[in-house]
Amino acid sequence: MPKRSAGLLLYRFGDVGPEVLLVHPGGPLWATKDAGAWTAPKGEYAEGEDPTVAAEREFAEELGNPAPPGARLDLGEVRQAGGKWTRLWAVAGDFDVSTVHSNTFEMQWPPRSGRSARFPEVDRAAWYPLDEARRKLLPSLLPLLEQLVGYLDGEQVPPA
Repeated sequence: MPKRSAGLLLYRFGDVGPEVLLVHPGGPLWATKDAGAWTAPKGEYAEGEDPTVAAEREFAEELGNPAPPGARLDLGEVRQAGGKWTRLWAVAGDFDVSTVHSNTFEMQWPPRSGRSARFPEVDRAAWYPLDEARRKLLPSLLPLLEQLVGYLDGEQVPPA
């Protein structure tokens, strides 16, 4: 069975229009990657687990703060390049990126050294206008961003 992840795509209206909150994966494998490397706060959930609960948990774990209250707009689900299915919900709100405090993961580093090191799951977060978010976001998640854009532009009606 393919792995599944769930997350929240936070949005707000800035001086230049809509902005989304994206996070950059932590650890040495992502350290030098920027364009096409950012994502929404998200994480895997177990079979039988409510994905909406997982999305809330992952937001808190990766950013160190609970998600803001408000309606959750289901943006749907996409298959990522590695085969994992990812589902996102959009929520309007604000978040101070200077307060990010992510949980950590452990991996062998340097490779084949036999030593392990701990790294943050998220090393930074930033607000991006939609055009810049399209360049920063993992390509496989772009359809979910476009779903949000369609809702914000009034071109699509959110599901009931």
